[in-house]
Amino acid sequence: MNNPAILVINCGSSSVKFSVIQPESETTLLSGLAECLTTEDASIKIKYHANSEGISTKTKALAAPYDHQEALNNLVKQLNILNLVQNICAVGHRVVHGGELYSQPTLINEDVKSTIENLAKLAPLHNPTNLIGINACEKAFASLPQIAVFDTAFHQTMPEKAYLYGIPFELYNQHSIRRYGFHGTSHYFVANQVAKLLNKPLASCNLISAHLGNGCSVTVIKNGESVDTSMGMTPLEGVMMGTRCGDIDAGIIFHLVERLGYTLEQVDTLLNKKSGLLGISQLSNDCRTLETTMLEGKNNDSALAKLALDVFCYRIAKSIASFSASLTELDGLIFTGGIGENSSWVRQQIIAQLSLLNFKICDVSNLATRFGASGNIAAESSRPSSLSLSLFWVIATNEELVIAQQSALLLS
Repeated sequence: MNNPAILVINCGSSSVKFSVIQPESETTLLSGLAECLTTEDASIKIKYHANSEGISTKTKALAAPYDHQEALNNLVKQLNILNLVQNICAVGHRVVHGGELYSQPTLINEDVKSTIENLAKLAPLHNPTNLIGINACEKAFASLPQIAVFDTAFHQTMPEKAYLYGIPFELYNQHSIRRYGFHGTSHYFVANQVAKLLNKPLASCNLISAHLGNGCSVTVIKNGESVDTSMGMTPLEGVMMGTRCGDIDAGIIFHLVERLGYTLEQVDTLLNKKSGLLGISQLSNDCRTLETTMLEGKNNDSALAKLALDVFCYRIAKSIASFSASLTELDGLIFTGGIGENSSWVRQQIIAQLSLLNFKICDVSNLATRFGASGNIAAESSRPSSLSLSLFWVIATNEELVIAQQSALLLS
C-alpha cells in the first residue's frame, strides 16, 4: 500500500469526529463530524481535502436509527465513493481513560475492550462512548486493525509524589484511586512542536503546557516527560473550566448533600455540567460570548461575565506558577486548545498575573497570533530570574495527527 492512511475516530455521547490522515506526510485527506446523534436532527458533515480545487464539503441528514453505527455506515459509503477505503490500513481511536494499564497505543481485542469498560467507573462520561465507537467501527471496518490511543498515557511518567492523593494508601493499592491526567495527546503534540521550533530534542525540553478549551488542563513537562498535571482521577479536578468547577473543598459536597438536600447525582451534574464559566457567569460556557458581553459593559451580565473570566484566568495563572516548583529551567510556556489558541485577552490576563516570574507578553504578537497562527508571543525582556530564557508559544494542537502517527508506529 503506497502512502497508507489511518482513519482516526473520536467518539462522544452524541457525536463522532473523524479524520483520514497519512501519518508519514502529515496530510489530512478527509475530515468531518457527525453530530446530534440519537436525535432526529442527526447529520454528518464530511470535508474532502484531497482536491485540486480546494476543500469540498458535503452535509447530509442521517436516517433512522440516527446512531453512531448509521453515522459510520455513511462514512464508509463516502470513503468508497472517494476511493479512499483501499488507502486505510487501520482505525485509531481516542480513548479517554486507560488507567495504569496503558502507557502506549494498544491493539484492541476483547480483553482491551473489557478493560476500557471496567475503567468506565473512572471516566463514566467518556469511556462508554469510546466503546460505542470501537464496536461500531469493528462492524463497519471488519478487516482493519483497531487501535486505542489513551488520553492518560502521556501522564504515566508522573512520579508518585505527583499522582498520589493525601488519603489512605490502601485506596490506591486496592482501588487505583490516584491522579491520572488527561489531554495527553494534545500536550504531547504541542511539546513536540515547540521542541522543533527550539531546535532541541524533546528529551531536553522543559515546558509548561496549558490546554484551554471547554475542558482545561495544565501540564509540566520535564526533559520531555509529563511530571505533573492539573486534572486528576477524573477530568473534574484542576483549573476551572467551561462547565466543570475544577478544584473545590471536598467539604462542599457534604454540605450540598447533608444541609441542602442534593442527591449525589445532582451534585455530579452541578460540578460537571453547571459550574465553571457557565456557573459563575449564569450566561454561557463559551469564552467568546463572555468576552463580548464583558467588553459591552452595559449591565449585570457584563459584570458576571468579567467575574467568570477573572476567576478562570487567575486559577490558570496560579496553576502555572505552582508548576514552576517542578522545574529548574523553563524553555517555554505553551497555550493551546480553543481558548488558548484564539483568546488574546485570556492569554494577556494570565501572563500579567505571572509578573513575579518576570513573565511579559508582547501585545502586538499576542493580538496577531490567533485563529490557527502559531508563534512566540513573549516580550524580549521576559526572562524569569530563577529560570532560563522563557518563551510563550501559541501552538494549534492536532490530537488526530498524534493518534494517526502512534497507530502507524504500533503497526510498524
